[in-house]
Amino acid sequence: MNGNLKNTMSHIEIQLSRGPSDNLLGISWIDSAWSPILNSANVLDYFSERSNPFYDRTCNNEVVKMQRLTLDHLNQMVGVEYILLHTQDPILYIIRKQQRQSPTQVVPLADYYIIAGVVYQAPDLGSVINSRVLTAVHGIQSAFDEAVSYCRYHPSKGYWWHFKDQEERDKLKPKTKKKEEPSSFFQRQKIDSLLYDLRQRFQPKFVQQKVGERPIPVEQIKKETVEPVPETIKQEPKDATKPPKESSGAKGPPEKKMRVQ
Repeated sequence: MNGNLKNTMSHIEIQLSRGPSDNLLGISWIDSAWSPILNSANVLDYFSERSNPFYDRTCNNEVVKMQRLTLDHLNQMVGVEYILLHTQDPILYIIRKQQRQSPTQVVPLADYYIIAGVVYQAPDLGSVINSRVLTAVHGIQSAFDEAVSYCRYHPSKGYWWHFKDQEERDKLKPKTKKKEEPSSFFQRQKIDSLLYDLRQRFQPKFVQQKVGERPIPVEQIKKETVEPVPETIKQEPKDATKPPKESSGAKGPPEKKMRVQ
C-alpha cells in the first residue's frame, strides 16, 4: 500500500474551490484507488482518508483508530463520530455524522452518501427549499427580462410587441406602400386630452362670437341678462262640423211677387 502511495495520490480528485469551513454541498471527493476494493467493511476507512474534506479529524473515530480499538468503543465516548447508516453493495453507502451525548442519546449532524466511490454531502431541508426557490425566481426573472426585450415604444405608435420571428415573416410578405397619415389616432387622442386639460387650467378671458367682430370679455357676457321668452297663447282649433250660427237680427231681401194683368 505504501509503495503505491504516489500513484494513489495522483488519482485523488478533490473538487474544492473554497475553504473547509464553507458550504460543502457543492463539492465531491473520490480516491480512484479505493473504488475497485470498496465494500461495507472498509468504507469507513475510505471515508477517513486525510484528503477527504468531509472528514473531521477531531472526531472519536480518529481517536479509536489511533488507539487501535474497535468501533464498539464509540458508544462509550462523547463527541462527534461517524457511523455506517445504510449499505447497498457495491454502489451505495450512506455515512452519518452525529454528536453522541450518552450511550443511548445522539444528535444527527449531517449525512454523506457514496455512489461509485464519489462522496457527496446530502443537503438539509432548508438548503433544498432555498435552492428550489432560487431556481424558480431565476426562471421567472429570466422570463420577465425576455418579455421586456420584445417591448417597443414610439410616440406615433405607442407600445407594441416585436418578436424575432416577426422580422422573418415581414421579409417573406410582399411589400405594400402604406399611405402616410398626417397623424395617428393615438396622437389625436393624446393631443385632445392635453388641449382639454390646458383649457380647464387656463380659461379664456375674451370670446369672439363672430368672425371679424371685436372680442368681448367673458365677464361681460355672464353679466348680461337673458331676455324673457314671449309666452305663446294656445288657440283651440275650430270645429269644422258645426255650421256657423246665423244672427237673428240680419234678414235676407224680400221675395218679389209677379203681377197678374
